Amino acid sequence: MSTSVKTSSPATGKQKRAAQPYSERAKGERRLGWLLAGPAFVVMLAVTAYPIVQAAYDSLFNYRLTAPSEREFIGLGNYGVILTDFVWWRDLGVTLLITVVTVVVELILGFALALVMHKALKSVRGLLRTAILVPYGIITVVSAFAWFYAFDINSGYINNWFNWVPGIDPDLNWFAGTWSSLFVIMASEIWKTTPFISLLLLAGLAQVPDELTEAAEVDGATWWERMSRVILPNMKAAIMVAVLFRALDAFRIFDNVFIMTNGAFGTEVLSLLAYRTSISRLEIGMGSAVSVLLFICVLLICFIAIKLFKVDLAGARGSK
Repeated sequence: MSTSVKTSSPATGKQKRAAQPYSERAKGERRLGWLLAGPAFVVMLAVTAYPIVQAAYDSLFNYRLTAPSEREFIGLGNYGVILTDFVWWRDLGVTLLITVVTVVVELILGFALALVMHKALKSVRGLLRTAILVPYGIITVVSAFAWFYAFDINSGYINNWFNWVPGIDPDLNWFAGTWSSLFVIMASEIWKTTPFISLLLLAGLAQVPDELTEAAEVDGATWWERMSRVILPNMKAAIMVAVLFRALDAFRIFDNVFIMTNGAFGTEVLSLLAYRTSISRLEIGMGSAVSVLLFICVLLICFIAIKLFKVDLAGARGSK
């Protein structure tokens, strides 16, 4: 007599899990989540929906604020002009470079700080977290001015303090070249926002069960094996949130570039391009088109981040 064992394919298992109804606890959490987040969502939608719709509408016109009577409907003409202009693609490349470099460096430094705060003694844990959060509490404009004056050739002290480093001398003008200017801009961004990343990753570290890391250590796993196979996989949701929030913020960078270089020497970013087109040149139609394209880029970043990490938030909280 022979018996056969039926095995279900991964796809069948996923279909069965998808067909399972939510538990009462999960339904209650979903209702509570909507009740808590609903009012804020409605307010944010009311505040942001009108400007977005108005910008999309204005982008379809050849509209200068200095000549409102000459307003003319041109459809997608503004988008054609922007997407065939070298300035748009140059600014997009600069914005992407700043976003990628700052987010990657902040993830590495933020994770290191999160590990330190997670392992710190309870007696100094609060003081340590407060000290790390100081840069994030400074207003961005104030932080940008501080970094500008630190690296300025006339009032700065960086050249004198680090003149022993090859390539740095008292006559070095950091804001007279593309790469040196971008270095200062990205360094100021990393200094200010790394604490934000470390807080998000610290929350993710707190969700990793100590039993898993202890069991892996007992089994003889090295530090890197525990990190790559136990800790990081269980922090996937926190890492996705940190990357998503920070990438969106970095892609819309404006203050640091505006204060330090004002877009000179090839450091202009998309937000500054939209500002100059709309505010400086008063080309409302063209500036609105730049803003709409910037908004579409932000949506693409959200889509790519969510698809890249493939995090099941419902499964991560174990409520299904």
